[in-house]
Amino acid sequence: MFGPEDEKSFVENTFTLTMETPETMPDLNTEPSHFWKYEEDKTLKEIRDYLSGTYRSHYTSQESKTQTLDLIESIGDAEPFTRSNAIKYLSRFGKKNGKSKLDILKAIHYCILLYHFSGMHKESSSYPR
Repeated sequence: MFGPEDEKSFVENTFTLTMETPETMPDLNTEPSHFWKYEEDKTLKEIRDYLSGTYRSHYTSQESKTQTLDLIESIGDAEPFTRSNAIKYLSRFGKKNGKSKLDILKAIHYCILLYHFSGMHKESSSYPR
């Protein structure tokens, strides 16, 4: 049986969650105002605000910080799960409740999670400057 001690061990040995608070997050407005042609700075702030709010509403208890996605990851399905959910929210944009900002924010969230679970953080990147 998977009990509270097993869950604690699973959580401690499987992942470490580090959340930045609004006070410790970098300022997205450090570039000159003319830098962002399509208001990407405003969009990134909205995404950050949305993501911060999701951590207060996940299905966890006070004793455990384990989320359903952690369990999905433990069986090796996090990458396809996050990809499928990103597709779901993008495909329903404009069809359910009109053009819902929330659908796009959820799709972006799942894309960020897909980036994480597919190992993109571990790869070095060189972007055009």
